[in-house]
Amino acid sequence: MGTVNVTIRVEEETKRQFDDFCENVGLNITTAIVLYMKAVLRTRELPFTITDFGTPIQSKKAALAKGKAALKKAQAQAVTNGTASMTLDEINMEIQAARKESRLL
Repeated sequence: MGTVNVTIRVEEETKRQFDDFCENVGLNITTAIVLYMKAVLRTRELPFTITDFGTPIQSKKAALAKGKAALKKAQAQAVTNGTASMTLDEINMEIQAARKESRLL
């Protein structure tokens, strides 16, 4: 399999520190980056959590599991409330009735 060059831009100090780290563990930067890329491809995830203002971004698998758990909880609550067999039209009529009632209060 052929190889290609990959060019990236990083701050000079970051590059120097990473170069020092690689040297301390017996690697060069190219080998370290290739190892990183292969690990990401093998595990299909980054080896760290990316956050947005402190909230971790979930993987698709985790988000799907969370959604399925929420659906099961909602289904169980519908059975408890006796509404599990309601049609969408019946649910919408219930919502409209509740909105009208709340306006009267």
